[in-house]
Amino acid sequence: MTGHDSGGSLHRGLKRRHMTMIGLGGVISAGLFVSSGKVIADTGPAALVAYALGGLIVILVMRMLGEMAAARPSAGSFADYARTALGPRAGFLVGWCYWLFAIVAVAFEGVAGAKLLHSLSGGIPVLPTAVALLAALTAANLVSVRLFGETEFWLASTKVVVIVAFLGAGTLYVLGLWPSDGAGAGLATLTEHGGFAPKGWGAVLPALVTVLFSYFGAEIVTIAAAESAEPAKEVARATLRVVWRVLIFYVGSVLVILVVVPWNRVPANGTDSPFATAIAELGVPGAATLMTWVILVAVVSVMNAALYAASRVLCAMAARGDAPAAAARVRASGVPAPALLGGAVLALVLMVAAFAVGDDAFDLLINTAGLLVLLLYVFVALSQLRLRRRMETESPELLRLRMWGFPWLSRVVVALLVLAFAAVASSAEALPVVGAVSAAVGGTLLAYEIKSRHKEATDAVA
Repeated sequence: MTGHDSGGSLHRGLKRRHMTMIGLGGVISAGLFVSSGKVIADTGPAALVAYALGGLIVILVMRMLGEMAAARPSAGSFADYARTALGPRAGFLVGWCYWLFAIVAVAFEGVAGAKLLHSLSGGIPVLPTAVALLAALTAANLVSVRLFGETEFWLASTKVVVIVAFLGAGTLYVLGLWPSDGAGAGLATLTEHGGFAPKGWGAVLPALVTVLFSYFGAEIVTIAAAESAEPAKEVARATLRVVWRVLIFYVGSVLVILVVVPWNRVPANGTDSPFATAIAELGVPGAATLMTWVILVAVVSVMNAALYAASRVLCAMAARGDAPAAAARVRASGVPAPALLGGAVLALVLMVAAFAVGDDAFDLLINTAGLLVLLLYVFVALSQLRLRRRMETESPELLRLRMWGFPWLSRVVVALLVLAFAAVASSAEALPVVGAVSAAVGGTLLAYEIKSRHKEATDAVA
């Protein structure tokens, strides 16, 4: 993709180790360390089923996305695939919804990171710190895609080391080899406090919104693949690795938490980490401080990756006329600076608004973003169903990576996502979130109609 009036284009500056860690880092979000407490509180030990089901959906969606990305690598990722498969209106909607999701994530994580630094330092002001975090990561992303890759490599490496150590300690605890009073208790805690599903099995589907929001980020590797040396091969590797990453990092970690700490003692306030509670139960000194630093690393990693993804998707949309033309400009260094800065400015506005209105505004934004995930995944599945048929007929040689069980498994994913959406939307407390999603989708479609009519009028005059 070449930028307008710049003479620059996106560079293939990401190495294999960058791609590996971008894939790992995208899966291990700050949501795993904190939001897992809410899922456990809402479902009990059945949270394992929620994370396994959500993980299965992510694995299948990533396989579908990988099939399309291996055939046609694009920085626009699924927005481009929706446009090709389902038409320009769908591409416009998916692109802007994903961009909005990514910017909300940047703003939300920026404030969360500032609050963590506030607690660690004993009082530095939150808003200026959030702005400083945003400015630092924006500056790093402005330099080059290589610097983004290096930054994400080290942030993701830290998260992986912590998760692996946590899983190792949990395994020793279950086997009775850890020096702790409850060591060797086995899996009895999964059924001792009201059974395996104390809130009923009906609580599992609504929990998928929080679960999928935690998983969302795995797709960034398919966006980054367009700037790697071997896009098709990197996508294939990344989508194969996501299977064991999901099973080990998420399902494994939640299992360790539930075995070490009874589910009704796991914190669900969105501030305290269930990981910190489990580590404290294991007798590790300074558990709360340790996890605060780890969560801070996860927050910065999510901000870094979301800024990157938002800029590339906006740049790709602009190149196709779905966003202001200035956003398609790329520096000689290979960075789409206007798209990056535009996203950073909106994230800044959202940060300031959160402090002006209060935390309720951010809760609404982040829940809206979580519901948008379900919608975006539906579009990925529908795009893959259509494009697979087309490629089988027109260009079968491009199908380097294939979706399993096509077309039935793709249809099952669509059905699961629609069921989860309906389960959430049917609850009375979800009304504001459903209204916000409807407003976002309706506003985006209205913008598309205005753009299309303006273009028709301009073409008619010309």
